[in-house]
Amino acid sequence: MFFEGGKRMGFIKDKIFRRRSFLLTLILSLLLSITGSYSVEAKKTNINDSSDIKLEISVDSNWEEDGLDYSLINVYIWNNSGRDISNWSVDLPIKNKDIDQIWNAKASYKDKGLSFEAVEYNNTIMADSNVCFGLIVKGKDKINKASGQLYYDNSVITNTNYQKNSNNNSKNNKALNKTVPAKDVPAPTTDDWLYTDGNRIVDKNGNEVWLTGVNWFGYNTGTNTFDGLWTADLNTSIAAIADRGFNVLRIPISSELILNWADGDIPSANFNQSINHYLVGMNSLEIFDYVVGQCRANGIKIIIDIHSAKTDPMGHLKPLWLEGDITEDDYLYSLSWIADRYKNDDTIIAYDLKNEPHGKPNEEQKAIWNDSKAANNWKYVAEKAAYAVLSKNPNALVLVEGIEIYPKNLKTNKDYSSTNSGDYYFNWWGGNLRGVKDYPINLGKYQNKLVYSPHDYGPSVYAQPWFEGNFTYKSLYEDCWKDNWMFIHEQEIAPLLIGEWGGHMSEPNLKWMVYLRKLIKDNRLNHTFWCFNANSGDTGGLVLDDFTTWDEEKYNFVKSVLWQKNGKFVGLDHEIPLGRNGISLSEYYK
Repeated sequence: MFFEGGKRMGFIKDKIFRRRSFLLTLILSLLLSITGSYSVEAKKTNINDSSDIKLEISVDSNWEEDGLDYSLINVYIWNNSGRDISNWSVDLPIKNKDIDQIWNAKASYKDKGLSFEAVEYNNTIMADSNVCFGLIVKGKDKINKASGQLYYDNSVITNTNYQKNSNNNSKNNKALNKTVPAKDVPAPTTDDWLYTDGNRIVDKNGNEVWLTGVNWFGYNTGTNTFDGLWTADLNTSIAAIADRGFNVLRIPISSELILNWADGDIPSANFNQSINHYLVGMNSLEIFDYVVGQCRANGIKIIIDIHSAKTDPMGHLKPLWLEGDITEDDYLYSLSWIADRYKNDDTIIAYDLKNEPHGKPNEEQKAIWNDSKAANNWKYVAEKAAYAVLSKNPNALVLVEGIEIYPKNLKTNKDYSSTNSGDYYFNWWGGNLRGVKDYPINLGKYQNKLVYSPHDYGPSVYAQPWFEGNFTYKSLYEDCWKDNWMFIHEQEIAPLLIGEWGGHMSEPNLKWMVYLRKLIKDNRLNHTFWCFNANSGDTGGLVLDDFTTWDEEKYNFVKSVLWQKNGKFVGLDHEIPLGRNGISLSEYYK
């Protein structure tokens, strides 16, 4: 999604890092891989039980990017004192020039280093819980052991903005405590499977349905459950998604995590055990099963999205469906295994075979689309992946995304041998489906299970050529949508589901969002909005940083392209209504 015409987005000055699942998403995401961690005693003024209040500094990862070394550091404050504490801050001997990114805290100069203070939503650390903030530091070994100092309930801190945040946070904590209990989970059913008919998706009776959903990532990042459960209650969040009218949830996940599940080597999940106490004792697979059950109880269907090969918050940057020790066979087996596991449960109605295959002309690893049996031919591999799913569950839908580049001249460059960018059409990662004109996906007897799924974004993600000047609805259609994927709908080749779209509610991005929403509404295109998560750096989310408070402006914008009838949201289950404000499919068609 970040690449066009040979340019690559990466680290940007002024501490902005515009990679979708990286801003803030590393919070708690690497708890299982802690290396070089250590603890120091807490400093305090008002409480005398600091032995149960600890500061832990964890150097979780080191890497090289564009010739520079970077380190990922997570800082944990553990409160096992039996009471709530507030007004925390942490001093670290780190220079400002060494900081590349900070999340979940605000920094200021203090003595020989930086002081990191709480932000509004994490100012209070509830009893028997923890908070985490993180930073990316330029270079290695920038923090010495026992170098941090923790302060809490410190009356010396008098900054007015800080006090405001503290006061507001008490309200937020009350809101967090207004949780929704788990719903009784009905038994799985097999009567809600969907099919395709031309450019429509239909139910078992041939009635058209409209998939209008949302993305919630985390199973791909290392959290091993949804991101945000460090502050949000899972049951409350799922219920809110249903109550607000999203009838399908696209869940990004990694092949590696599924393979771990299949092998019985099941990692734990990272979440706030105080808030989500009912998940304590469950591993990541058991929590996923719990999620499936609560989605079923709330009338939500699920799309499994193979977002990356490796469990990695940066995994989506890899161009193909294989990486390192994750081979093509491993990738196909992961799809086969999870399809088989849930084949008798129509809560999971579809599988997005691979998120955003991509690659540029001059890159060694790039996804191509032709009639060859090349290992990097996404069209060829997608057909094999579809069969991996459908051989286990012939009732599921399979979603096939596009790639990044497509040759302008198939006579001279069908094999993608040219490394000249001028010889290709570019589009968003996953958004180039031009190859369908020449080499459509062939699923044989399963053809009525195929949905094409492009991704589309606005100028807040990247300044594509079609955004230059005073772009209009017509210019976007002509310059981007029509030839990249809209022809699939117009020629009734197959249905479309726009798997990702969204962004910040500011110009000029809002202008693009208005136009794409119009395209979706006028053509009843299926879609899953990006995203629920607050920690999507280049788009923002439907919820704010506490993962509980909704961005009402953005939600109201999306609400107009959610499936509704007479003010009620329409679900995809024939019997279970969609949340408290919705109806079932049977009620819609009665």
